[in-house]
Amino acid sequence: MNNKEIVKKFNKEVIEQTNYETFKTLMHPEFINHTAPPTANGAEGMWYTFHTILKPAFPDLVVEIEDQIEENDKVVTRKIIRGTHLGKLFDFEPTGKSIKINIIDIVRIKDGQYFEHWGINTLQSLLSELKQGK
Repeated sequence: MNNKEIVKKFNKEVIEQTNYETFKTLMHPEFINHTAPPTANGAEGMWYTFHTILKPAFPDLVVEIEDQIEENDKVVTRKIIRGTHLGKLFDFEPTGKSIKINIIDIVRIKDGQYFEHWGINTLQSLLSELKQGK
């Protein structure tokens, strides 16, 4: 499996399906998430985000990969997470609205596993919209 396929598998099986077995297989023991808060920069912090925050809030969550660029051991992915706000998201009660989160990730692969991650996303914009009742 090449690096782009590893990232695609992660997005489909881990983020969409919250498959913990795939997650464990794809995460390097020394994984660092450079985008996460310092207390959650390891693999379990990433799992917590998908399994405990996003999936319960958006049970029909889908990841659409728009673009992928691979260079050496890094894969850059531009993607969209879509879903319906059917569960509580932080302090926001379900609205039943369709949501969209734009994301750009850079993942460094080592030994066929996620070794490092950097990313930007529009989750803050979504939270602002929910706060304003949009």
